[in-house]
Amino acid sequence: MARLYSRRKGKHGSTRPAKRTTPGWVSHEPKVVEQLIVKLAKTGHTAAYIGIMLRDTYGIPDVKPLMKKKISAILKEHNLQPKVPEDLRALIQKDITLTKHLETNRKDQPSHRGQILTESKIQRLSRYYKERGVLPADWVYDRTKAKLLIE
Repeated sequence: MARLYSRRKGKHGSTRPAKRTTPGWVSHEPKVVEQLIVKLAKTGHTAAYIGIMLRDTYGIPDVKPLMKKKISAILKEHNLQPKVPEDLRALIQKDITLTKHLETNRKDQPSHRGQILTESKIQRLSRYYKERGVLPADWVYDRTKAKLLIE
């Protein structure tokens, strides 16, 4: 997929296997995996990081074929879903770091453009989540209150 505001292509990522079944060598039961997901979520990890932990530490390559649902659906069932979606949270975090950088480096124009583009992505993504009912309709992104939103 091409980048949003440039003519460059994105980095090539790894491809998943075409076969969407659980490998025979996975020895974990679905109930145990669900307990692991809940335990990791209670420690404050995001759904993506939980997937990485399950892959690297516990040897579970993909949760969906094993559990028949995604990690985010399991978190939603146990009321452990974050208030702000993970991708929106990452963009807000990026905007916070850019703001902090621009406080010390005021003449850094490429970073200023990056901040403008990041804020437009935040606005576009928040509009999408408002339409889907994930965020409340009166939710507004404010850069001055962004640190409180993330913590």
